[in-house]
Amino acid sequence: MAEKVPQTRANHVRLHPPFHFFLMPAALVLLILTIINVVKHSDLLESWILLLIGVITPIAFLLIRINPLRAQDRVIRLEERLRLAALLNDPLRSRIGELTESQLVALRFASDAEVAALTEKALKEQMKSADIKKAVVNWRADLFRV
Repeated sequence: MAEKVPQTRANHVRLHPPFHFFLMPAALVLLILTIINVVKHSDLLESWILLLIGVITPIAFLLIRINPLRAQDRVIRLEERLRLAALLNDPLRSRIGELTESQLVALRFASDAEVAALTEKALKEQMKSADIKKAVVNWRADLFRV
């Protein structure tokens, strides 16, 4: 898939339109309407059943979105460990296990030429993922994450 605008730190966060602009707003509207229905008809069992559905729906949609992202993070961590093992020298290679999940996920944006220095800095200064992304000079796009 060809991107129209090259990916940078400023635009790497993606919105998934069906989720962010339809499913979640619709789920929140459903929740609000079911709350109103329970307030107006609290004596009816159907109102409480609808409220339960209204509460379950946004939670289910969030889980449907978050769980695949967590699986993608696992794959990214594996890919980055393999890339770092190939690119780093021995003293630094032995410290790959000290990197946190968020540090590994952020390091995927660093080019091969700068990843060694950035990894060393991340370990030494215990950098957060946002700081690692800010420190990347040559951005390596990740166009597969949804």
